[in-house]
Amino acid sequence: MKIVLLGYGKMGQLIEKFAMKRGHEVVLIVDENNRPSIGMEDLEEADVAIDFSTPHAALENISLCFEANLPLVVGTTGWYEHLQEVKETCLESNQSLLYGSNFSIGVNIFFHINKLLAKAVDPYKQYDVQVEEIHHIHKLDAPSGTAITIAEGILENSSTKNTWVNDVVGEGEEMIAKADELLIESLRIEEVPGTHTVLYSSEVDQIEFKHTAHNRDGFALGAVIAAEWLQGKKGFFQVTEIFDFNQVLGDRS
Repeated sequence: MKIVLLGYGKMGQLIEKFAMKRGHEVVLIVDENNRPSIGMEDLEEADVAIDFSTPHAALENISLCFEANLPLVVGTTGWYEHLQEVKETCLESNQSLLYGSNFSIGVNIFFHINKLLAKAVDPYKQYDVQVEEIHHIHKLDAPSGTAITIAEGILENSSTKNTWVNDVVGEGEEMIAKADELLIESLRIEEVPGTHTVLYSSEVDQIEFKHTAHNRDGFALGAVIAAEWLQGKKGFFQVTEIFDFNQVLGDRS
């Protein structure tokens, strides 16, 4: 594949490394320095674009790729309030976009098991659940997109929690969630790539389900795999569609 990288921070540089390892070519790098001068004609040589930029830049990049008929993988989060309108534009104009809050294979396994765990615990009302996430201090959004995906997986399978609320630890008084609210606690420290924990607590015990990223390599490799998967497809996709865990488990329900 010939790849355009939209954003060239730490993630963009890692994606370039893994793309080259898998035999692909990066034909264009777009960052804040050259973005104003980039037009559709600059994307003609490419087969796919991968975006790990900023929330505002991601929306501009999506529009540019749609205009250029260039399939796009979006790993940037923080723009999901525009998700429905982007989806409608994508489908109406017969474009290709795959997005996700996390492209790591391990995290997507975590997403799947998180839903199963929420469904298993739901009948036992003595357990209260919350989500904790830790990231590096440079992360712009809170809660993380990964934490939101985790929370949504719990809400889909809970008869007691209706919405999530966020508490950024250290930025004010500790938040106390209402009974029907799922608390996401966000902590920003040093250079932590990402740690996400789901806690089910009762008076007698606690169930802890955790994913810890040791580095960003899994995210970058997953983004390249997602770009490979998107080739030849038209439509609006989530990263979870790459994985068929139900088939692995023999679940056809």
